[in-house]
Amino acid sequence: MRLITLCLVLLSTPVAAHEFWIEPLDWQIAADDMVRADLVNGDHFEGIRYALLPQRYESFTLHSGDEARPVEGRLGARPALAMAAPEEGLLIAAYVSKPSLVTYDDPAVFERFVAHKDLGAVAANHATRGLPDAGFKEAFTRYSKALIGVGDPQGQDHRLGLATELVALDNPYADDLSEGLRVQLFYEDAPRADAQVELFARDADGKVELTLHRTDAEGVALLPVEAGHDYLANAVVLREPDHAMQVATGAVWESLWAALSFAVPD
Repeated sequence: MRLITLCLVLLSTPVAAHEFWIEPLDWQIAADDMVRADLVNGDHFEGIRYALLPQRYESFTLHSGDEARPVEGRLGARPALAMAAPEEGLLIAAYVSKPSLVTYDDPAVFERFVAHKDLGAVAANHATRGLPDAGFKEAFTRYSKALIGVGDPQGQDHRLGLATELVALDNPYADDLSEGLRVQLFYEDAPRADAQVELFARDADGKVELTLHRTDAEGVALLPVEAGHDYLANAVVLREPDHAMQVATGAVWESLWAALSFAVPD
């Protein structure tokens, strides 16, 4: 029964193979303001804004200091997040989706995805595993975080224990970022070395620029940032799904998407 239920959840979830992120309506708010944020699925830091639909996610939480609370709201609400700020400081919003499925009928689409996300070393096993050139499935899961400044925005991002996760080692609202903002990429319980991190930068006029960066031996990447810009960093893991996932979905690949969104104030 568990496998059948999982399969139904996957097949009923909208398929989208682009970025997914949490975008606050205001990146910095007063201590007594509401935290409001959209869930956005799209490309190049632009996309469709989703309503609050619990059937689409495993967890949706707010983290302030060591405290965590689930996001609550009316089913179908827009923006998806609208709650009173728990306390002053750096607030972390975190979203873990339920797995979704995409089918590759055109092998060129998979090849472009692999090249764009720098996943060729893993995807090279496609042929050696005896997988078909077309008509195969990939399961994907989103692990998205956003940093929001509440009142005096002191505090630090930290590990939430997500399967893959980007952690800001600097506070974008309180620290000196003249040398850049450091992020550390994790996969399972360890830093992920020599991995690509994409950084989308959006200025006040809405112009978006993409730059590519790599993590060092400790999983750390230094991201160039400027005041007055919004940012979305992301990194993707591609792996062979475990037996339960393969049986439930028919997927031959599984991707895990880490995203971190934040702004650097003027």
